[in-house]
Amino acid sequence: MTSSRHLPQRIYPVVDRASWIDRLGKAGARFIQLRIKDKAGPELLEEIREGLKAANAHDITLVINDFWREALECGATHVHLGQEDLDTADMKALRAAGIGVGISTHDVPELERALSFAPWYVALGPIWPTTTKEMAFGPQGTQRLTEWRERIGPDMPLVAIGGITLERAPACLAAGADSVSAISDFIRHADPEGQVRKWLAATHS
Repeated sequence: MTSSRHLPQRIYPVVDRASWIDRLGKAGARFIQLRIKDKAGPELLEEIREGLKAANAHDITLVINDFWREALECGATHVHLGQEDLDTADMKALRAAGIGVGISTHDVPELERALSFAPWYVALGPIWPTTTKEMAFGPQGTQRLTEWRERIGPDMPLVAIGGITLERAPACLAAGADSVSAISDFIRHADPEGQVRKWLAATHS
């Protein structure tokens, strides 16, 4: 497996259910984000615990999207936070627990804010138009990845996300990204496991 700086793998699938983690893990994915938008309370905690169990079985680095309190409660090791999450997240508690934090960025002020928290990685998006969520920012393009790489220096990991497909992934890496993230191109593909293997080959992971 090829690591890039401090990230586990060059591909970074985002999934909406714990059941995907076992499936994609069997195909070789070792860096996955669990992004749940339709559960709360005990159901959410159970989903996170199931995800962590599957991740441990396959030696996957599992990143919990948004739900930092639940991540702490369930013993997760990594979380991903949006800019709005930074307003309420207890960063001291996350650091005390040794949790790595990835942070979304869309413009220079957001990047500077993210870097002030000494994150595990910063993410830039959307690189291309995406239908997964409504975005206040337009497509960034791969040239912005190169700009971000210059701004953050050689040691801070950079994740590209938004509208990325198998065919587009190599261009993101060439532009300066260390890992390439996608939702639809994995979990909405007719052959998700086969898609993981193709992404691994395309990115030499």
